[in-house]
Amino acid sequence: MSGIPKYKDESLSFEERARDLVSRMTLEEKVAQTVYNAPAIPRLGIASYNWWNEALHGVARAGVATMFPQAIGMAATFDEDLIYRVADIISTEARAKFNQFQRKGDHGMHKGLTFWSPNINIFRDPRWGRGQETYGEDPYLTARLGIAFIKGMQGNDKKYLKTAACAKHFAVHSGPETERHEFNAVVSKKDLRETYLYAFKECVKEAKVEAVMGAYNRVNGEPCCGSKTLLKDILRGEWGFKGHVVSDCGAIADFHNHHMVTKTAPESAALALNNSCDLNCGSMFGNLLIAHKEGFVSEEAIDEAVTRLMITRMKLGMFDNPENVPYTRIPYDKNDCNEHRQFAVEVAKKSMVLLKNENNLLPLDKKKLKAIAVIGPNANSRDALVGNYIGTPSNYITVLEGIREAVGADTRIYYAQGCHLYKDRVEALAEYGDRFAEAVSAAEMADAVIMCLGLDASIEGEEGDVSNEYASGDKMHLNLPGLQQELLEVVSKTGKPVILVLLSGSALAVKWADDNVPAIIQAWYPGAEGGRAVASLIFGEYSPSGRLPVTFYSTTEELPDFCDYSMRNRTYRYMENEALYPFGYGLSYTKFSYSGIEFSKQRINAGEDIECRIVVRNIGHMDSEESVQLYLKDVEASRTKEVRN
Repeated sequence: MSGIPKYKDESLSFEERARDLVSRMTLEEKVAQTVYNAPAIPRLGIASYNWWNEALHGVARAGVATMFPQAIGMAATFDEDLIYRVADIISTEARAKFNQFQRKGDHGMHKGLTFWSPNINIFRDPRWGRGQETYGEDPYLTARLGIAFIKGMQGNDKKYLKTAACAKHFAVHSGPETERHEFNAVVSKKDLRETYLYAFKECVKEAKVEAVMGAYNRVNGEPCCGSKTLLKDILRGEWGFKGHVVSDCGAIADFHNHHMVTKTAPESAALALNNSCDLNCGSMFGNLLIAHKEGFVSEEAIDEAVTRLMITRMKLGMFDNPENVPYTRIPYDKNDCNEHRQFAVEVAKKSMVLLKNENNLLPLDKKKLKAIAVIGPNANSRDALVGNYIGTPSNYITVLEGIREAVGADTRIYYAQGCHLYKDRVEALAEYGDRFAEAVSAAEMADAVIMCLGLDASIEGEEGDVSNEYASGDKMHLNLPGLQQELLEVVSKTGKPVILVLLSGSALAVKWADDNVPAIIQAWYPGAEGGRAVASLIFGEYSPSGRLPVTFYSTTEELPDFCDYSMRNRTYRYMENEALYPFGYGLSYTKFSYSGIEFSKQRINAGEDIECRIVVRNIGHMDSEESVQLYLKDVEASRTKEVRN
């Protein structure tokens, strides 16, 4: 064994091997490895590698893959074990695809094993378009689900990673999208620690997440991807993070172009690298050679960054005998298999939140229905199933298709689009409300009406990903867009029982519906075949168990300014007004009783745990799951004053 170089010696630690490997690189070669599309170094046996990959709710942008409900929908399950299983399936498909891509010599973008997921930012404002990517507004829930997702992605082998997860966007990042490249989030130490950093800390310390992605914005004046406070002092210093840090895409160029904290590209590159950002999604780290020449950055600092990157690649088994890496044996037929797609539908079922069910209208008895009207711009929309950051589903089941499949040929289904998602007409060469009459006619012919309204990723998402008048990605308000509200009202006037199905990645202010519509379901973006889950809920094949991971507000007007990062009057923890539907809310088709609550102690000190026991019984007539929630509040804190910067 003495004849082989240390970096090839599988008996040594990954750090020893990585340091040896980096010591054999020229400065030019090292710098080239700090950019996301790292080139090959043939003389050292290093293949080219593209670090850019996404797996928010399925392997994204790399062809066919199982598409689970969007992250916000999975959060509504309140189920850590379920999220772990989802991530385990995603990482299995990722490995299956990677193994096949390697055999075909495809090393391109979205073909690797380093996934820039999960998004564990706090969904502090419902107008934020990317809130759909998160696990909601609560730091504890976000942390628990983030930990589960990361563990499922990274696997349980003692030596190798199944894939490398990445917690993003670090930190204090949740809109507005139009200002993210220049925005300075001003936040108190209290809010920083209690709200914005908590999930990141837990994902680093408990889940051992392999990577962290910096955010675009500044926090209290420091750009996140070059923040000494965030990256060196807190992330690596306080929390002991050993993995690599990657910039958000183009974020380092923002230092001099928008944040104005540096004057030149080499200065920006040096600021990021010197403060522990190792990998650049973008091209700015190409300036590190100039930065080194001008004395802004040392070769030792470059060595440390490249060493951390090589350790990650080694943990993924990229430098070892494939026979010794268990995940290399995952076959391609595991990708998008029937078992995974069926499980995705089960996850969708658990994500559904029943918001209203007046006089037990639901579930519908399909044996008693001769005709059903399915109406709305999201009724037969594939886009409304999947949200953003998606792969290519091999099969879609829209709500309309799910309803048809569930009832069979003896029940007539009347379908009407009703209106465009956000425009005032469906056909360009038509008049205002051109599909209203058709929708009303369908409703009049039916015994029950299923209205499918809401949003899709074209009007809420990431800046640059959308293509209409809401091009920032954020929502201007919380109302149903376009003519949807008007459509809902005219259909409701028919007097037929209406079930409103909301497909969206965020809370909507549906106060009128709450007052006037007998049944409301929040279906989120339920995944490629999520229409089956919606239909199963409507016809009582299971009892809903989803709970809201966000607050539903009554109006946009009651929200604080979007740019205000104080938590005052935000989320259920601090809001001053009554919610339309509160965090944790969700109805069932059965009833549960709670009794006999006991605490292990009546008083606890800082750092201590307390155990709670309670008896929960299903006293209804239908099997169901229940998320048992316990909320604690310090009503007599020893410290009442907010800690300020």
